[in-house]
Amino acid sequence: MLIYLDGKFVPPEEAKVSVFDHGLLYGDGVFEGIRAYNGRVFKLTEHLDRLYESARSILLDIPLSWKEMEAAVLETVRRNGLRDAYIRLVVTRGAGDLGLDPRKCPQPSVIIIADKITLWPEELYTKGLKVKTVATRRNAVDTLNPRIKSLNYLNNILAKIEANLMGYPEVVMLNAQGYVVEGTGDNIFIVKKGRLITPPPYVGILEGITRATIMDLAREMGLSVSEDLFTTHDLYVAEECFLTGTAAEVIPVVEVDGRQVGQGVPGPVTVKLMQAFREYAQNNGTPL
Repeated sequence: MLIYLDGKFVPPEEAKVSVFDHGLLYGDGVFEGIRAYNGRVFKLTEHLDRLYESARSILLDIPLSWKEMEAAVLETVRRNGLRDAYIRLVVTRGAGDLGLDPRKCPQPSVIIIADKITLWPEELYTKGLKVKTVATRRNAVDTLNPRIKSLNYLNNILAKIEANLMGYPEVVMLNAQGYVVEGTGDNIFIVKKGRLITPPPYVGILEGITRATIMDLAREMGLSVSEDLFTTHDLYVAEECFLTGTAAEVIPVVEVDGRQVGQGVPGPVTVKLMQAFREYAQNNGTPL
């Protein structure tokens, strides 16, 4: 394996950052998780656009231009001989001192890792997930906006710890007002009365690339798609439910807080969208 680190390709044991890097000390940086399918990097433009938007929001000056970053991502996948891959692109604030001031970090670091990933066993895609809601609330948009894909993921990790303690593979997070937001690393959809519904950005979600793709595919199928607030009650009485994410792709949910969703098996809309997404991902993207 070769890892891109600040303009060089190095083996993992040589891919080192300073202990004074603010990404390590304070979670000060941004990242993207990206997939490659069948020799194409999926939605690379959208991922890079989001990366640069997140960086701009926190006044982090990425040392590569957009086109240079695109080339670096593609070359990292090529050098590792991969046609199907999970790519982790990280930009840290860089090395500074032990204080908080980001002005003390003159040179951000860029790290690109390309490897394989399997988030869930195939059995869960055919049978569906059982999930629970958790006490950990999603960060409020006026404190640390979840639309910034930052290295500070402790909010998500606390929810994941709850999942582990309860013995569940995934959980659903609510915001402070009690509205459904997302999973620890996935967006959420429900089907109710034939409508596909997902929480709106202002409720406190990360606007997922897979989420947007599913919305587009659903509209092409003639489905009604809306971004609306909903609560756990709507989850409990939904006809179908599923999660989406770069690593997870599209995965059905068949039980929430002990309540069976629909018929307790992946529903017809979910199955159609899973199939449509897999076909679309295999045939679209930036060629390597």
